[in-house]
Amino acid sequence: MEKALDKRWIIASVSIVFVLIFFLVFYWSAEPDTFDVREQTNQPPVTGVTLTRTLHTVGSTLLDKPGGYLSNDVIPPSVFMDDMPAWEFGVLEMVRDLALAMRKDFSRSQSQSIENPALVIAQPALNVNHRGWILPSAESQYRKGLDAIDDYLLDLQDPRQGEAQFYARADNLREWLKQVEKRLGSLSQRLSASVGQERINTDLAGDPNARQSTPSAQNLMIKTSWWQLDNNFYEARGASWALLHFLKAVEVDFADVLEKKNARVSLQQIIRELEATQQTVWSPMILNGSGFGALANHSLVMANYISRANAAIIDLSELLSQG
Repeated sequence: MEKALDKRWIIASVSIVFVLIFFLVFYWSAEPDTFDVREQTNQPPVTGVTLTRTLHTVGSTLLDKPGGYLSNDVIPPSVFMDDMPAWEFGVLEMVRDLALAMRKDFSRSQSQSIENPALVIAQPALNVNHRGWILPSAESQYRKGLDAIDDYLLDLQDPRQGEAQFYARADNLREWLKQVEKRLGSLSQRLSASVGQERINTDLAGDPNARQSTPSAQNLMIKTSWWQLDNNFYEARGASWALLHFLKAVEVDFADVLEKKNARVSLQQIIRELEATQQTVWSPMILNGSGFGALANHSLVMANYISRANAAIIDLSELLSQG
């Protein structure tokens, strides 16, 4: 009788632990909501404050969301999670690209100008291994980088500080958008590869004198592993979430540039496409239906939105390059 009772207690205890872990994983897997970038800035905003503060807020959300930063966790239950770490990496890549643009373009007037000392600290700190957990951990380095961005932000808002500047120019914005184009293009290709297809190698197209290190096949069979489908999807979703906020901040800080180039509508169209990537996923798992089959293909839907946003970004870059 006592042995049967002990077994029941053990089964009940194990069941409670599994239920608690399930709800913990469910809670930690919830993606952060979007926020209003204009509410993050006092009015009237100093040029560059909206984008810089948005960069800081996006980075802080990455670290302070429910469960904290999960990508480098080595203990259960987060070690078994992959969707949220993929989302985190997508956000982190966009944060890194903008931090680099801040350091080498937005904060500098000319190529021979001196780099901002706070951004010199921030940019490399945000580029440490995202899975590093041995001291110093990834979180501590990212926090260090965000603190340096906050220092730059405070200097921007202080009229007595003449060294910290943000230059809202068309050429600066275009340089960052060029990096965004490449990032979105890569995401789109990886998402599209959820359905296996044969592609013609176009690596050297357009230049008869172009060469590459080693030869590659003329026809390539591209297909994403079934185990990577959801990771690619959530990485793209995280990158789109971060970029959505950055572009909304660009609409504020580069208002005069966009108005002069008659490019505000183009930017708003990009924002609309990225907003569509954040719609609720009602399916309990990322489906991978083929072609016009019975099941949906969530990766292809995401690739469609990202491809359209990328095409609009290319058009916006061309508008900014015109006199």
